[in-house]
Amino acid sequence: MNRELLYKFLNTVSVSGNEDANQENVLEYTKSFTDRQIIDAVGNVISVINEDAECKILLMGHIDEIGFRVTSVDSDGFVHVQKAGGVRAKLYIGAPMQIIHEETVEGKTVRNKVNGVGCTSSDMLKKSDFSDSDLIIDIGAKNKEEALKHVSVGDSVCSDTEVRDLLDDNFTCRALDDKTGAFVIIEAARLAKEKGAVNGIYANTVVGEETSGRGAYFAGANVKPTCAIAVDVTWASDCPGTNASDTGEVKLGKGPVLCYSGMTNKKMNALLKEIAAEKNIPLQYEVAGGETYTDGDTVLSTGSGVPVALVSIPLRYMHSSAEVGNYRDLEQCIELISEFILRMKPDFDFRPFK
Repeated sequence: MNRELLYKFLNTVSVSGNEDANQENVLEYTKSFTDRQIIDAVGNVISVINEDAECKILLMGHIDEIGFRVTSVDSDGFVHVQKAGGVRAKLYIGAPMQIIHEETVEGKTVRNKVNGVGCTSSDMLKKSDFSDSDLIIDIGAKNKEEALKHVSVGDSVCSDTEVRDLLDDNFTCRALDDKTGAFVIIEAARLAKEKGAVNGIYANTVVGEETSGRGAYFAGANVKPTCAIAVDVTWASDCPGTNASDTGEVKLGKGPVLCYSGMTNKKMNALLKEIAAEKNIPLQYEVAGGETYTDGDTVLSTGSGVPVALVSIPLRYMHSSAEVGNYRDLEQCIELISEFILRMKPDFDFRPFK
């Protein structure tokens, strides 16, 4: 498992709608082992292996993260924002923040990081319905004119956190949701090729999952896959304030999570369980009574319909400014999915009964 790549994904800001910088990381890494790299109109990067194969397996992990976009700068130089995705704005009060300012210089995109902090006050802390429009970022500017030399409307804003290791193979950073999933599908594709995979592999680092679903729809409609695996995160139940009876008992470091849902394919789940048993990969389970709220839901409904499985990564503190995951879970997800790619056959019967 290439931790250097994981750290690069996590430390590179890719707020939903501005995912380009991380997609450039994907292109640089996958060019050495893929047959083709597809960049589509919405910004997906699809790393393709065995393009001529009859069986096409679409892997999806979304590269976008929750955050904010700059909407305006007031006369005192303070920056105002709008949410991009399911942020809980109150968590950013008093937190270190960063703004990524993009500009074009001689035909090339240049990205500059601007340091900031989420403003804090007694009134803000007391407000029960604190929203994104209430969050204000202080970048130290003395007035609007100075601030606008460094930031622009539309710039990405997020918490300023980087990867830190914790005990027991756990680690923390912002946006493990779902850059860890994007990392898993890229590494699973690479490993499957090393193992001699003959099926078509379409590893899509998806854009827009947190805001629109645009990336998953484009990929499903254009690739027309035989089947698809979405890799996302799911709530771990082994931390304060959680309840295993809600969706299932899920713990960090205890392995990948399979989803039982009307949206997921029973035969694909059965194959994944069989592989896990043979390879001694521990599995956990979650239940989604309806939609899974992942890219799998979107791809399922493209074309004439796509059979989908959801493999999830246990995560603590989802959609916060600092989340917690486990390295072993990532390694086991990579192994499980790479083996699935090897086992899938063009004549696989996805029907739940005959």
